[in-house]
Amino acid sequence: MNPQLVLVVISCYFLMLFLISWFTSRKISEDSFFTGDRQSPWFLVAFGMIGASLSGVTFISVPGEVGNSNFFYFQVVLGYTLGYFTIAKVLLPLYYRLNLVSIYSYLENRFGFWSYKTGAFFFILSRTLGSSLRVFLVATVLQLILFDSLGIPFWVSVLITVGLIWLYTFRGGIKTVVWTDTLQTFFMLAAVVICIVYIGEELNFDSLSDYFTAVSSDSKSRIFNWDWKAGTNFFKQFISGAFITIVMTGLDQDMMQKNLTCKNIGEAQKNMFWFTIILVIVNLLFLSLGVMLYLYSEANGVSLTAKTDELFPMLATQHFSAFAGIVFVLGITAAAYSSADSTLTALTTSFCIDFLELDRKFPKEKRVGIRKKVHLVFTFVMFLVILMFHWINDQSVINSVFIIAGYTYGPLLGLYSFGLFTKLAVNDKWVPYIAVAAPILAYLISYNSETLLWGYKFGFEVLILNGALMFGGLYLLRKK
Repeated sequence: MNPQLVLVVISCYFLMLFLISWFTSRKISEDSFFTGDRQSPWFLVAFGMIGASLSGVTFISVPGEVGNSNFFYFQVVLGYTLGYFTIAKVLLPLYYRLNLVSIYSYLENRFGFWSYKTGAFFFILSRTLGSSLRVFLVATVLQLILFDSLGIPFWVSVLITVGLIWLYTFRGGIKTVVWTDTLQTFFMLAAVVICIVYIGEELNFDSLSDYFTAVSSDSKSRIFNWDWKAGTNFFKQFISGAFITIVMTGLDQDMMQKNLTCKNIGEAQKNMFWFTIILVIVNLLFLSLGVMLYLYSEANGVSLTAKTDELFPMLATQHFSAFAGIVFVLGITAAAYSSADSTLTALTTSFCIDFLELDRKFPKEKRVGIRKKVHLVFTFVMFLVILMFHWINDQSVINSVFIIAGYTYGPLLGLYSFGLFTKLAVNDKWVPYIAVAAPILAYLISYNSETLLWGYKFGFEVLILNGALMFGGLYLLRKK
């Protein structure tokens, strides 16, 4: 693939992002960065959230992982629907009723100061790690197809990557992100469809039924696993998918911040309904692309890569046509930035509201300057964490993301469950200690589960165990 052509395409893409940033940040108020002035059209939020939810992990890792675990990931996706229903009917009405900017303010009202800070801290920890891992995956691919040929080292290319995100979000924040994510979601989905069509043409498919038959008849398209001991068992995956959705969307400032920019609760719930339908279809499309990639490799005698995450990039850049390769580059770039830009905005929002208490402790004339400094600091933190993953990562990134979520979102799950489903008070000062102990205990139980639980192996449902331990700890140390 011609590096100069790739550079031109990416430059044009960022020019569009900067134009959107300029347009959306011309007339902004002090709160536009955090709330988008609560004027975002629900359909834009719904479509843009697709890109933020999927990110580069889904774009690269999910198709490749089909070679290891078939369509078992779709069991998790089916569980998403239950999770999104819970968010629309339970959490969104709560957030709108309290008129929240940061969703973790609820914890202060319900439990107290330390519970509030604990919830916000675990969000910042989880999002920093999870989103940096997503960007790391895409940065690795861009390094391979572009920056290596230009003689630019990995750390410089990552610095450029996060620097560009900071540049088009530092003024408009969430108001800009709602619009840029819409554009980026379009490019990402268009890239998947075009790559599937290209592979089909190479395999001499003549009609849509040929695609359906090829995917459905392949052994890798098996969806359900009923082995109760396996980590990919249907019930484990489905229930885990529901809880993953609740914590990674409903208890996540990043995803909820977009929903809270809608004009009212009705539009926010409508956004969630259509977002769920589209997300299920899109994930099935990504899994189908995975089968197509393996069929293409077999038909053309292409040796498979050692890591499944590398299969799609390798085929797109070394074996596909120049047009399909460029489309892949646009898709992966869009996938990476649609997740990272909203994450930086959400991290900035949470730190400014939850820890600095910007709206309470600082005069209006200083707030914008402080917010810009915080935004810049989190950009640098993400840069450092991406470099850390570059040094240590050795497995499929889609699995890494869910492993991180299982241990960092568990305390949030326990806190919100205790607050919503009981009327009990807690000893607030002990909450941070319980929140640290719960993930440690969950890890020890998961690590030894095959010995202790008659061969049972934990998968993504370690999140549920973690949340249950947090809930139990809060109950034991409740106020009498």
